[in-house]
Parts: sequence; structure tokens; C-alpha cells
Amino acid sequence: MKDIISLKNINKLAVPALISGISEPILSITDTAVVGNIDVNATESLAAVGIVGAFISMLIWVLGQTRSAISAIVSQYLGANKIDEVKNLPAQAIFIITSLSILIIISTYPFAEQIFKLYNASDLILNYSVDYYRIRVFGFPFTLFTIAVFGTFRGLQNTYHPMLIAIVGATANIVLDFVLVYGIEGYIPAMNIKGAAYASVIAQLLMATFAAYYLITKTNIPLSLSFPFNKEIKSFVLMILNLFVRTIALNVTLYYASAFSTSYGKQYIAAYTIAINLWFLGAFIIDGYASAGNILSGRLFGGKNYGLLVALSNKLIKIGIMVGIAMAIIGALLYEPLGNLFTKDPEVLREFNNIFWIVLIMQPLCALAFIFDGIFKGLAKMKTLRNILLFATFIVFVPVLFWLDHLDYKLYAIFIAFTFWIIARGAPLIIIFRKIFIPLSQKV
Repeated sequence: MKDIISLKNINKLAVPALISGISEPILSITDTAVVGNIDVNATESLAAVGIVGAFISMLIWVLGQTRSAISAIVSQYLGANKIDEVKNLPAQAIFIITSLSILIIISTYPFAEQIFKLYNASDLILNYSVDYYRIRVFGFPFTLFTIAVFGTFRGLQNTYHPMLIAIVGATANIVLDFVLVYGIEGYIPAMNIKGAAYASVIAQLLMATFAAYYLITKTNIPLSLSFPFNKEIKSFVLMILNLFVRTIALNVTLYYASAFSTSYGKQYIAAYTIAINLWFLGAFIIDGYASAGNILSGRLFGGKNYGLLVALSNKLIKIGIMVGIAMAIIGALLYEPLGNLFTKDPEVLREFNNIFWIVLIMQPLCALAFIFDGIFKGLAKMKTLRNILLFATFIVFVPVLFWLDHLDYKLYAIFIAFTFWIIARGAPLIIIFRKIFIPLSQKV
């Protein structure tokens, strides 16, 4: 049983999860890099991608919590050797979440202009934001479908097939970005920012197609919907509601960060867009180990192996710190080339270079916060996650941001507030986990 938490097994789960996890930020980063280098209104287009990206991330994170809920339930039933009792749950969860995504398309599409005015977008940036969103939003149901399937695979301790699906999506998006944004002379006209949106939607459709194929052919989990609802659907819905509230708090953070940076001027929102996308990339890299924590903690908790659960957490703390430091060092070595990859605008580069160091020093702190986030999701302790993020957002992030903004720190205010926010997320989770499970491990 100890082999479950061996470094070999952790990496067997974490590395494919890492690769699949970075697919979403790669989609956004590719859009950012390609759009930031177009010939016409590159800075305004880059700003629009950042604003819409913040809003779409909010939608995905609100409804994409199905992955964590499905994974928690399936992994715990797997640990208790009762997996057949929840075989019909994933299809029911997919039905619920994709139905909600269609309602969101219907309710947001006509009001795109009003939505992005709330992000302080105006004039050309507003027009580009509306154009970009009204295409990208149609990929939303495909993304949520894929996320739910990923949750099922994770619950089954399988991160390999989600990795293959993510590679297909990321590769397709990169190729299509270059083809549709810049065009192919004599064959395909340059679509600029609209091309980036079409590339994302096509890539998301491909991922959903492959996700359905692998779920049907590689597992015994049916994709066909059946009734009555599984007995765990109530727990699933309660988890989703707690994660929904938590994600609203998360997106309050991202909203204020995006809105404040937009209000400072186009060079600031463009610099923020680059920095936050690199921050997301770091977050999704460490998410590979957070996913391993999620997957294994659910299984160990379901089997009541509390000693191994504590040992797993200790091992992941060491891994998280090492990975976080490694990412910070790599970012420092590539400091200037990274900015130049996304834009040639000297004003944008100046603002980006001024604050990117804060993103780098956050990496080890982010690693610990995200790993324990994953562990608590695997334990299905969504209420705890909800309460801590509410605290971190409204008691820590928002007051710090408004105070530093009042002092005219601009982007410094945003990323310093992010740093305190991460600390307020991670430290309480570590303390609570050890307070609960160290005594339990000693009783066994």
C-alpha cells in the first residue's frame, strides 16, 4: 500500500496531469502571444484578449468545479472498493453542467458589450472584446464536457488519457492560431483577433470529441444518461454549490485585478494580461502535483489510510517547494525574453518588467496553496475551501488592493495583493489538515 505514495507513483499521476493541466493556459498564452504581435492595433487586441480571458476563466472556474466533485466521489468509492455504485454519476453530472453552460451562452451573448464595460473596456478595446467573446463563448459547453470527463478519469486514478486529450487540443490551438490570426496568403485571409477566437473553439471541440471517445473505449463508465439520479448526486450538488461560492470569491479577485489594471491605461492592462497568463501557467504546472494530491487523498481517505494520507501531504509539501523554486529560477533566467515573446511595445514591456519579479517570488507559496487545495478537494471538504477563500478574498485581497491602489502603486498594488491572498489561502489549509489528520493517523 505504501507504493501508492511513492515518488514514482506520484509522478506517474502528476506528470500527465501537469501536461493536461497546462492546456488551458497554453490556449490563453498562445492567443496572447499571437494576438500581441499582429500588425493592426496589437496592444488593443492584447488588452481585449486579457479582459475576455478573465471573464471566460470566471465562467469555466465556476462551472468547471464538476471535475473536483466527480473526482472526489469516484476516488473515494474506488478506495472503498465500491466503484460500481457510482458508475452512472459522471453522465448525470455532464448533463447538468452542459445544460447550465447553454443557458449561460443564451444569457450573456446579447449583453457582451454591457459585461465588458464593467471591466472598464471602452472604444476599440470594447469592440474587440465583444467580437472575441461572441465567438469564444461557443466553445464553453465543449470545455465543460471535457473537464467533467477529466474528473472521471482522475477519480479512476488515470491522468494519462486526459494528457493525450490535452495535447491534441493545445497542438490544434497553436497551429490554428497562426493560420487563422495571420492567415495564409492566397488561401485564408488574416482574421486577427477573431481568428484567435475561432482557433480556441475548434480546439475545444476536438478535445471534447477525444474525451468522449476515450471515456467510452477505455473505461467501464457509461456516457449515456440514465435515471433515477445516483444517490451521490445530492453530495455532488452540495459540493458544486460550495465550490460555486468559492469560485465567485476567486473571480472577485480576478475581476478587481482586471478592472483596476484596465483603469490605469492600455499599457497596464496589456502588461497585466501577460503577467497573469504566466502566473496561470505556473499555477497549472503545479496543478499536476495538486491533482496527484487530489486523486490520492480521495482514495486514501475512502480507505481510511490516515497515516499514508499524512505521509502523502508531507511529501507533497517538499515537492511543491522544490517545483515552486525551480519555476521562479527559470522565470528569472528568462525574464526579458518572456516579455519580448508577447509584445514589442516598449511601454507594455516596461510595466511588465517592473512587476514580473513579484509573480516569480509567489511561485513556492502558490505551490503549497494549490497542492493543499487539491488535497482538500480529494477529501471532499469543499465547505472548508469555500470559507478560506472567502476570507482570503474579502478580508485580505480586497482591502490590500484598495489600500495600495490609494497609494498609487498601480500594478504593484495588484500583485502584492495577490501575494497576500495566496498566503491567506495556503497557510490555513496546512494548519487545518495537520490538526485533523495527524491525531487520526496516530490512533490507527
